[in-house]
Amino acid sequence: MHDPYAWPLDFEALVFVPALALGYLLVVRRYSASRAQVTCFTAGLGLILAVFVTPLHPIALHYLLSIHLLQNVVLAEWAPALCVIGLPSKLPIPKFLTNPFVALPLWAGTYFFWHVPAIYDAALRHQESLLHLEHLSYFATGLLFWWPVLKDEPHRLPYGARAIYLFAAFVVMSPLGLLLALIPNAVYDYYVHAPHRLWGLSPLTDQQIGGAAMALEEAALLFAIGTWFFLRFLSGEGRADAFRALDPSSYNQSGR
Repeated sequence: MHDPYAWPLDFEALVFVPALALGYLLVVRRYSASRAQVTCFTAGLGLILAVFVTPLHPIALHYLLSIHLLQNVVLAEWAPALCVIGLPSKLPIPKFLTNPFVALPLWAGTYFFWHVPAIYDAALRHQESLLHLEHLSYFATGLLFWWPVLKDEPHRLPYGARAIYLFAAFVVMSPLGLLLALIPNAVYDYYVHAPHRLWGLSPLTDQQIGGAAMALEEAALLFAIGTWFFLRFLSGEGRADAFRALDPSSYNQSGR
C-alpha cells in the first residue's frame, strides 16, 4: 500500500523542474528579464512542485482521479501561463507553433488525447515512462497555447482577437470536464480497481468532483482573462491596435 501522505521526490522534482530552472537561468543571462518576470516564472515552477512533491502526488497516482486532474490543470494551464509571462519577450520562439490556429488545436488535442480512458489508464500503469511523456506534453502545449495571448511576438494579436481566442478555448474544452461530471459511470479502470479508497469517495463521485472542478476552473480562468482582454479592446487603445492590424500600410512600413 502506498502512503497517501508521503512527500515524494519523483521525476518532476528531481529532473523536470531543475531542468526548467537551469534553462531559464541560461535564457535570462542572454535575454534580459525584469524582476516581475523572474517572479512569475519562479511561481510557475513553484506550482509544479506544489502538486508533485507534496502528498497530492501519491494521492493522484494511486487513489483519486480528481487530484490527478488537478495536476493536469496545473501542468497544462496555470504553470505554463506564469512561465510564459516570465519568459523574455525577445526569446526566439517558433512562429508556426505559436500561431493561434495551431497552438489551440495542439493544446486541446493533447488534453483530449490523454483523457481517452484506455490511454489515461495506460499512462498510470507506466508511471516511469508514459506518464512523464503525458506531463511533458501538457506543459509544452500549454506554453504554446498561452504564448499568443500573453506575448506580442511573433504574433501581435489585437486584444479583441485574444479575447475570442480564449473564449474559443473555453468552448472547445468545456465539454471534457462536463462529460466527466455528468456521465453515470466511472470510466477510468485504474481508479475503479484501485485497491484502497481514500476519504470515502467512490470512483464515480471522485470522477464527478474532478470533472466539475475542471469545468469550473476553465470557465473562471479563460473567461476572466478573456474578459480582461475584451475590456481592453473596448478601450480606445484596443480599437487602435485592431485598426493598425487591419491597415495594409502598417505592414508596408514594418517591412522597410
